Amino acid sequence: MITRRGFLQTLALAAWGASAWAGQSRPRRLLLRSSWQTVNIGDIGHTPGVLALLEKHLPDVEVRLWPSSVDNGVEEMLARRFPKLTILKDADAVCAALAECDFLLHGSGPGFVAQKDVARWRAQTGKPYGIYGITFASTSREAIELLSHARFAFFRDSVSLAFAKEHGVTCPIMEFCPDGAFAVDLRNDAAAEAFLKAHNLEEGKFLCCLSRLRYTPYWQVKKGVAFDAKKHARNETMKEHDHAPLREAIIAVTRQTPLKVLLCPEDATQMAVGKELLYDPLPPDVKAKVVWRENYWLTDEAVSTYIRSAGIFGSEMHSPIMALGNGVPAIVCRFAEQTSKGIMWRDIGLGDWLFDLDVEEEIPRIVPAVLAMANDPAAARAKAAKAREFVRRRQNETMDIVSRNL
Repeated sequence: MITRRGFLQTLALAAWGASAWAGQSRPRRLLLRSSWQTVNIGDIGHTPGVLALLEKHLPDVEVRLWPSSVDNGVEEMLARRFPKLTILKDADAVCAALAECDFLLHGSGPGFVAQKDVARWRAQTGKPYGIYGITFASTSREAIELLSHARFAFFRDSVSLAFAKEHGVTCPIMEFCPDGAFAVDLRNDAAAEAFLKAHNLEEGKFLCCLSRLRYTPYWQVKKGVAFDAKKHARNETMKEHDHAPLREAIIAVTRQTPLKVLLCPEDATQMAVGKELLYDPLPPDVKAKVVWRENYWLTDEAVSTYIRSAGIFGSEMHSPIMALGNGVPAIVCRFAEQTSKGIMWRDIGLGDWLFDLDVEEEIPRIVPAVLAMANDPAAARAKAAKAREFVRRRQNETMDIVSRNL
């Protein structure tokens, strides 16, 4: 029996084939598989970053977004910035897009997130596809085969690129490509300015600090995610080790410079983390110059806040990415549980702003680096600008490859 979905897909495929056969003129159509979740402003940021690049480099291409999740106000935020964007909202829309789009682009992300959907595209349509800026550490035969048959496979860190090559990926174009979130240009200036005013934070006179646990406790904020005792135990074991250097940096900045510090969340679990492990243990004189943000926010307000700061430091990744993409200096601390994504800081020329919390001899260098960023903002911004220029050059080069393969 033919299902309604199957019938619609058959009709759409027939229509696409007839259109191509008749040589009818129409815009090229790209299907972007992205938008992984909305409880993390970095996972949100992948999508508007890649969309901004497509808008700039492929302005005549019709883009449809195939999301995993655009709830919690994200759909509305994307619609404000990209009013021409079509967001697929149900299975029938996906079927139509599979038939009508010319190319599938797997967006930037923490891994080959939508591997099953890329496999579906390849099996059902036979049309070309590409991968744009992922971390990769899978030995799955299917993953390796899918990447090998892509027109291009771009990896957001050099470790992932080397891993893919070593494990048999034979894609004709395999290169380093900065995370798509570097291109985020969302803004919510009104919300950012209102928050800063309410907390006596002046533009250019505060640093942003972000912290995280080894494993994100998604069971606290996502339905259907079970409590993981092993991950929780690892978090508890390492939380003081990982946050002590950040507290020391906060204390040094507030006592040795005129700057204040804003404690920010990158995901919906981190407000509590910041309060427990950064804010609450601070001495009273330091607390007077530190603001703890108690509410989660969306990517547009976060970026509008970061661009008004003097810089960012901490153990998160995508707030520094989005800040640096807008010219703001950013220092990154990482650990093994975050995969190899942090290595991209070294890949873009900011190795001395990257610290591995699993390497004890690197930890004492964190406070001096943060103080240097605070005390010499001109030098810090020049350094950020140089890395940003490298990122933009790679964005231009990789988008040219996307365009030539569409």
